[in-house]
Formats: sequence, structure tokens, C-alpha cells
Amino acid sequence: MSNRWSSLFCGVCTALLLTFAGCAPATNTTVDRRMLGAQGTVYWGTIIAARPVMVSGTRSGIGPAVGGGLLGSTVGGDWRGRTVGGVVGALAGGVVGGAIEESATRGEAYEFIIRPDFGGERVITQTNELGLQVGERIIVTETDMARISRAPDGTAATRR
Repeated sequence: MSNRWSSLFCGVCTALLLTFAGCAPATNTTVDRRMLGAQGTVYWGTIIAARPVMVSGTRSGIGPAVGGGLLGSTVGGDWRGRTVGGVVGALAGGVVGGAIEESATRGEAYEFIIRPDFGGERVITQTNELGLQVGERIIVTETDMARISRAPDGTAATRR
């Protein structure tokens, strides 16, 4: 492989890595950096219904378009060829990269209907890596978003 193609390949890999680095899903034990120091409320309840839902993917196109433009600008001999290559690369990178991004960020989640101990009903949609089931006791933490976790045994009975 020539140096030019090696550089091109490394550039594509770097662009893809940077584009999808922020796409890793958060787990139930991972919090977003913005949540550090955030104040919220906590309450206990019971899951009374759950259904699977599909989460649509995001399609920003920014990273792939920039990467495609940079890679495209390395093709061609003079400034015109590099300019045309950059434009075509940006368009192709935006289209192809957007489709890849959308596919990578699409997923499955659950819509949980819960009954808080204080009454009423609420709906919270989240992933279900904990395997939560209808009838389970849960703790809901609410800040700017809500999150359901399994309640430890006896927590709801001893809280005041």
C-alpha cells in the first residue's frame, strides 16, 4: 500500500472513530457529565406496564462531511482538482456517513408505565439493560430527565 493510500485509510478511520466516539450508549450505571451536581427528586413506585419501542437514530452529518471533505481534498493534482475532490468528498461523506450514523444510533428501548407510591401514573422511556419487569419495585430519579432503577429489597418500606 502506498503512503498516499495509507494516509487516506488512516484519515478515514480517524474520521469514523471521532464521529462515533460520542455514540456509545449510556448504561444504567453511567451518567452524563452534565449531571454532576444536578439536583433532582427521587421516589419509589411499581412498574404496571411495559412495551418495547424503537428509538430513531440521529443524522447530523457534520463529522462524515468534514472527514469526506478533508479526504476528498487530498485527491487531484492542482488546486482545482483538490477543490472539486473536497466538495464531492464532503457531499459523499455526508450522505454515506449520515446513513451509517443513523444506523449506529438507532436502537431498542422500553416505555414503562409506573405507579408512584404517592399516586397517579407516569411514563418513562429508557433502555432496559437491567431486565426490569412488570410488577417490580423501582426507584425513579428525576433531574432534567427521569431514570428507573431496581429498588433494593425493603427500601420503600423503610423510607420516610
